[in-house]
Amino acid sequence: MYNCRKIFFSATLVFTSFAAFSQKPQFSLATDVSLIHNFKKGQRYWAVGQTVSGQFHFTPKETLYVWLAYSSNGKFTNELTAFAKDTATIPQQVNYKNHAKLRFNHFSIGWKHYLKGSYNAEENWNLYGYAGFGLLSGIIENNQTAVIDSASYNISVLSGKGKFKRLTLDLGLGYEAPVGGDIFFYAEGRVFVPTTDYPSKYLFENDNAPFSGSFNLGFRILFQ
Repeated sequence: MYNCRKIFFSATLVFTSFAAFSQKPQFSLATDVSLIHNFKKGQRYWAVGQTVSGQFHFTPKETLYVWLAYSSNGKFTNELTAFAKDTATIPQQVNYKNHAKLRFNHFSIGWKHYLKGSYNAEENWNLYGYAGFGLLSGIIENNQTAVIDSASYNISVLSGKGKFKRLTLDLGLGYEAPVGGDIFFYAEGRVFVPTTDYPSKYLFENDNAPFSGSFNLGFRILFQ
């Protein structure tokens, strides 16, 4: 976990150091609602969420963003089997279902580039892309259809509630249009690619999980 934090804060330092040598920026505040999908097999679900973002515009096309997102519970079920540790144990295996609920908070910092238009465009529409690094903090809660003795059986995932963290590579592409009064409507797609996979005994799938994407609709307010 120390290396995870070290990498994240090193990336943050790179972004903020670059910004420090740029001109004094203008500031925008944005918020949106999102539809979230986890693509990982064995952990697929839909959820809703919200993002609040601060954006620092250094040139008409270059922006430093910082945002915090959170999600509702996403629900999924795994059909699992617990196998006996001893050949004398009866039964030798127990089939059960694990009903899981997963939600997360996600902090991200990165760079946004306008491919078409600019942050302060008064007419027409904008197209932008961005990339950054994130820290995802998740909570998983498991409810199982059978009570299994862990002293006698090998259990794939623990029952109860647990927490986990992931570093992520955050990528996005968005459309934006002015609606008047320094207010912009935007729609964007995001994907969060996990770059660490510290195992959690409460997650049945740990490798490259959760691997999520979202579709977001919101408004950005530019403060002149």
